[in-house]
Amino acid sequence: MKQIVKIPSRENPDASIRVIPGHFATNHSHINYYVDMTIMKSRQSEAHAAAEVLASRFAATHYIDTIITMDGCEVIAAYLAEDLTKAGVLSLNQHKSMYIVSPEVNQGGQLLFRDNLQNMVRDRHCLLLVATATTGHTVERAIECVNYYGGMMEGIAAIFSAQKEIGGYPIHSLFSEEDLAGYRTYDFTECPLCKRDIRIDAIVNAYGYSKL
Repeated sequence: MKQIVKIPSRENPDASIRVIPGHFATNHSHINYYVDMTIMKSRQSEAHAAAEVLASRFAATHYIDTIITMDGCEVIAAYLAEDLTKAGVLSLNQHKSMYIVSPEVNQGGQLLFRDNLQNMVRDRHCLLLVATATTGHTVERAIECVNYYGGMMEGIAAIFSAQKEIGGYPIHSLFSEEDLAGYRTYDFTECPLCKRDIRIDAIVNAYGYSKL
C-alpha cells in the first residue's frame, strides 16, 4: 500500500478524506484510488463538519422526514438531521423530528426494511446519504428500495461521488473526481491495470480494505 494523502474539503477543511493510490477492486469495478472515510465517519468533529457542508446543499428543501443512510454513515446522518433542522428544513413526522434508518442487505445483495422500520420510510420524504457513489449501482438499488417501500426521494448526498447524477437525481457530494487528480474507475473486464499485470493491492468497500 502506498502513502496515504489527506485531502481537506474546500468548503470546510475540518472535513477531510484520506486517499491511497494503487489498484483496488470494489464489488462493481476496479479503481486507482481508495478513498478512506473511516475517520470522517467515526470522529465527532469531522462527522459534524461534513454534515454542515452537506446540509447547506439542501437548505432550500421544504421537507425531509427520513435520512436513509448506508455505508456506516449514521454519525454523519445524525449531525446532518440536526443541521438541516437548524437550516429550516421541516419534518412532517408527528414529533417533528427526522428518522435515521439503514436498509438491511440480505444474502442475495437485496436491500430491505424490516416491518418495524417500514413506517419510517412509507409516505416519508427521504434523503439518501451514502459514503461513495462510484459506478452508481449501489445508489440505484437504494433508490429502488425507497420507492418499493413507498418513500418519496428528495435527494442524494454523498461524501465522495464519481457521478454527477444517478436515477435522475443530482448527487450532492462533499468530494468529487475534481478533488482527486487522475481518479479512474474501470469495468473489471476492461481494467488497464489488470491488462498490464499490475496486481490488486486490496479489496475495498465503503467500510474499509483488505490487503491481498
